[in-house]
Amino acid sequence: MINRGAVILRYRELAVRWINEADPYVDHPGITLDSVNHERTVYLISDRHTASLSTMRRWVRRNYRQLFEAELEGWYTDPELWPQERTYELFQAWFDVECHSVVVDTARGAIDDEPC
Repeated sequence: MINRGAVILRYRELAVRWINEADPYVDHPGITLDSVNHERTVYLISDRHTASLSTMRRWVRRNYRQLFEAELEGWYTDPELWPQERTYELFQAWFDVECHSVVVDTARGAIDDEPC
């Protein structure tokens, strides 16, 4: 086990609608809810925020903007395409949040910290 918790965001239909409507290139068939949730980013958080589910959810509440903008940038790097009002309520409407307090590293060797 490592001293981290994990947060995973699962897209909801409203987010998928935004992905397709904001796309400046409409020559693709469109993203679906299944395809967007096929593989997700895992956000590791300090184990001091993993004492309980409510503690992890408080961390998400305090850090939702960074999570939200990381996901938006994963789709479109131009912030002009992003929703102007990025509220916690919109974040909740766009994502289901999974919190995991146990993370087990089964790989051999050191963890490399590469810049994003």
